[in-house]
Amino acid sequence: MSSEVLVSRPHYDSRAVAQGVPGNESHPQRELPQPSSGSATAGYRSAKYTPAEWFSNYHTILQQAGADRTEARGIQRESKSLYQDTEEATLKTQAEGTRLLGERLQDVHYWRSELQRHIQQLLADTESLLALKRRLEKALDATEAPYAIATDNLSCRTRRPGPDLVRDTVEEELLKEVDLIRNVQALLKRTIAQAVSQIKMNREAKQTLELDWSDKYQAYNFDDHSGRYSNLSPDTQHHPSSATMQDQVCNCTSWAKFTQDNLSKALQEEQATNSLRLLVEQLLQDTTEDLRAQCACVDRAFSQRCGELIEAKTQQEMKLQQILEQIGAQERNIVALQQAIHNKEAPLRVAQSRLYLRSLRPNMELCRDEPQLSLEGEVRQIDATVASLHQQLSEARRSLSHLEESRITLEKDVNCKTHSLFIERDKCMTHRKRYPAVSTLSGY
Repeated sequence: MSSEVLVSRPHYDSRAVAQGVPGNESHPQRELPQPSSGSATAGYRSAKYTPAEWFSNYHTILQQAGADRTEARGIQRESKSLYQDTEEATLKTQAEGTRLLGERLQDVHYWRSELQRHIQQLLADTESLLALKRRLEKALDATEAPYAIATDNLSCRTRRPGPDLVRDTVEEELLKEVDLIRNVQALLKRTIAQAVSQIKMNREAKQTLELDWSDKYQAYNFDDHSGRYSNLSPDTQHHPSSATMQDQVCNCTSWAKFTQDNLSKALQEEQATNSLRLLVEQLLQDTTEDLRAQCACVDRAFSQRCGELIEAKTQQEMKLQQILEQIGAQERNIVALQQAIHNKEAPLRVAQSRLYLRSLRPNMELCRDEPQLSLEGEVRQIDATVASLHQQLSEARRSLSHLEESRITLEKDVNCKTHSLFIERDKCMTHRKRYPAVSTLSGY
């Protein structure tokens, strides 16, 4: 066993050293008498502290306690000042956030109201366009009746008899009416396609506004709920990741521009719809007026043509009556001429018989005396008269033949005019009474 005795080291306080608290060198140590350890410790070094170490240890504890007390007071003063300042700043920041949320709610409400207004406007515009589209379709269907009437009139007029089969004013007006109806139908079809396209664009713009409105509705509810949170709200929780700035989040300028662009697009569609609506109204009015005006022109042409036919038919019937009367008179004249010729046969026989008998006179009695000359003159006169009567009879018969031809021609032409008048007045003009009214052509 070693003769050296282990002695415990004095207590060393590291906090005191770190805080600059002086150790036992700052206190003069008194020379204390070593206590007697008795006979049991004779010849050995004791393991107990020395009085100097004891004094050093409790002085160190006192000094450390004082330093800790001083430090604690300073921290308490700083903590009180800090939590007062942070409490005020937190309440101010929270109030500012609440105020900004309120302002944000006002902005969202404003834009949401604008979106709602334009959505309602687009909805009303779309409904009006749908009504106009139905009117256009009805107007297009209504043009089928005038087209059928015009084509039927042209078809009926081709069945007119030959002399009346002419390209007159009525036919020209009917051809104009057919071309006008075709042009109107093509224009109405193009306008219907334009209305369908505008309705589609209105619905797309309305859908865009509704999506934006829906987003703003949810955002408004979230911000409104957020604004109602307070420090006493029981449903608040910690969400550390929500305070992290996200890269894909837009800024206020792009947010407002997005809605403004949507509203601008909606406004453009509203203006386009209004222009199209005015165009359709004017178009229906113009086409209706044009169709009715052309119908009036055709009706006037038919009336004029019917008047011409009636006048011509009346004149021909009068002339036919005169011809019939003349034929009767000519037939009576022929009968009279024939009777006159027949009446000349007896005097001619008498004169010729007298001449024959006188030609039997004997010898010198056969002379050219006054009776002989008279009888010869009488025969010549009767022969000339009969020849003249035969010539007149031939002329009368030729005139009667011409009168018969004129009668036949007049009767045929009267029948032709009667048939043409039946086609023009009883078929075409009666059919044209079914021409659609202005309201029907306007799509109502």
